Amino acid sequence: MSDKAVITCALNGVLTDPKQHNVPVTPEQMAREAKAAFDAGASIMHIHLRQQAPDKGHLPSWEVSVSKEIQQAIREACPGVIINHTSGVSGPNYNGALDCIRETRPEIAACNAGSLNYLKVKADNSWAWPPMMFDNAVEKVKDYLDVMNAVGTIPEFECFDVGIVRCVGMYRQVGMYKGPLEYNFVMGVASGMPSDPDLLPILIKLKRPEAQFQVTAIGREEIWPLHQRCAELGGHLRTGLEDAFYLADGKKVTSNGQLIDAIAACARRAGREIASPAEARKIFGTNR
Repeated sequence: MSDKAVITCALNGVLTDPKQHNVPVTPEQMAREAKAAFDAGASIMHIHLRQQAPDKGHLPSWEVSVSKEIQQAIREACPGVIINHTSGVSGPNYNGALDCIRETRPEIAACNAGSLNYLKVKADNSWAWPPMMFDNAVEKVKDYLDVMNAVGTIPEFECFDVGIVRCVGMYRQVGMYKGPLEYNFVMGVASGMPSDPDLLPILIKLKRPEAQFQVTAIGREEIWPLHQRCAELGGHLRTGLEDAFYLADGKKVTSNGQLIDAIAACARRAGREIASPAEARKIFGTNR
């Protein structure tokens, strides 16, 4: 167990519409939200890229120039901050994501470790969106890992289900990746693992013993007991407007800083201090 809890802020995500929710899109907005989260205790900023043209901020972008501008703005606002870059793409064309990692060399990048039927059903028993496959075949995972290995980026293995957790150990066994290990247990997706605190000890048992872990909890106020349990079990912590809009009391937030304040309180209640960026680098084994 790490005495220090590393906090990641997931600033904006890929699905949230800035016309409906207060998510940042431009470099200036990303820097402002990152500063609020940084001041509240976040050492790592997980970023998604959005198109920058007017009225296009709800659409993803894989332009290297956008990634560079956003990262520069965040680093200027938050000295010493660690960047965790998105990489998730459905379908066979993920060259844009590979290019962003290759050209910008973030300290950490998401590496989705397995496939998931991405589903949700509405109250009227109809699909919330057309059923889709978030495909992450082994060959695709290897392509990401090869690029990350080449530029010194640490993969954060995103695990949406129990079997995916077990796959990460196999990637290690066959030599696809040999560096520091970090699992991200993604819990709360309707067709993936539920945001159930009782499931967390099982996931910890299944990960490689030397690996760090954190939880991404997706949902409303019901996710906060899971965050608290993660802090108590020695995990690192993540929240942000990609994952949630509500505090434990049901209050809707307007800024990432409010969510980071709340998750830092989870760590302190568990008797843990908040890691600085320098301490987070040591914990996760980054070499920058």
